[in-house]
Amino acid sequence: MTGAIRRSRLRAAVSAGLVLLVAAVGVVAAVGFGGGADGGRAQAGGAPPATATVTRQTLADSEPADGELGYGATRTATAKLSGTLTALPATGSTVRRGKALYLVDNEEVVLLYGGLPAYRTLAPGAEGADVAQFEKNLEALGHTGFTVDDEYTGATADAVREWQEDLGLAETGRVEPGRIVYADREVRVESHQADVGDLTQPGQAVLTYTGTNRVVTVELDVDDQRLAKRDAKVSVRLPDGRAVAGTISTVETVVQAGAAGANGQTGDPETKVEVTVAVTDPKALTGLDQASADVTFTVSERRDVLTVPVAALLALAEGGYGVQVVEGDASRVLAVTTGLFADGRVEVTGADLAEGMTVVVPT
Repeated sequence: MTGAIRRSRLRAAVSAGLVLLVAAVGVVAAVGFGGGADGGRAQAGGAPPATATVTRQTLADSEPADGELGYGATRTATAKLSGTLTALPATGSTVRRGKALYLVDNEEVVLLYGGLPAYRTLAPGAEGADVAQFEKNLEALGHTGFTVDDEYTGATADAVREWQEDLGLAETGRVEPGRIVYADREVRVESHQADVGDLTQPGQAVLTYTGTNRVVTVELDVDDQRLAKRDAKVSVRLPDGRAVAGTISTVETVVQAGAAGANGQTGDPETKVEVTVAVTDPKALTGLDQASADVTFTVSERRDVLTVPVAALLALAEGGYGVQVVEGDASRVLAVTTGLFADGRVEVTGADLAEGMTVVVPT
């Protein structure tokens, strides 16, 4: 749902509550309402035909969006070595740190964990964040004798030679960028982009992979980016109707290729906001394959506030809003200040307003 649609819906909700503007001003005049919140005088007469109760509650302004149940964003592993592709893991299988993501010339290209890509050869004298990232992985794989920091020393090279010996590689003490692939965590192989026996060259796609946890992915228009805040709580309605709690784990801006038109020409690329939601109870997703799911984002929330139906608001002649409170066989108008609008109700505060009061809802 775009921001423009939401603003239009909010205007419509407010208009519904204020459509009797002229009549409301007449009501205020009839009861002799003054400038203050306590200026109303009781009005004799029968009970109003339609009423509602002033309720204390948590009011949440929420927006729904369509999501897709799956394994999250798909990434592509591309070759950085020239040779022959000699082995690929099975689709759907899991590859963990230190294991082969694929083999070139029967030598392993190893998966490690980290956010930086392998972009240069690491050797004694190298310094930087990529060195620290690699050394953390080397230590996690059980190799010792060096300090995990941002300096690649001779001690690091010695540990690398031991690692290379374990892999059956040439013991050079240097780490070539084509020999490792970084991912945030263990990966699930989604598809093969090449076949065993194919010749590889730098830049060639070898396979695609995803995370291993079931998640819900939502694509939002850029105008709705305000909905997506990392670590924010959301509600997910599954295909079987169950509602489960979720948390926004990642928010990324992605550029999608434009769709092909009837004339064969490709349209302009589109920028989208890709939101990944992790459910609180992953077991709730057991047995559910890729399918649609509804995600409700909470834009804003007000806890423990007084609310009335939007339609109960009256426009006051001197400006602002009021509500007509019913007290036995009489009624009076109280000035109120409005807050959050959501789900047909509005947050209200006023000097004499209290939970449980009855207010008129014009029809």
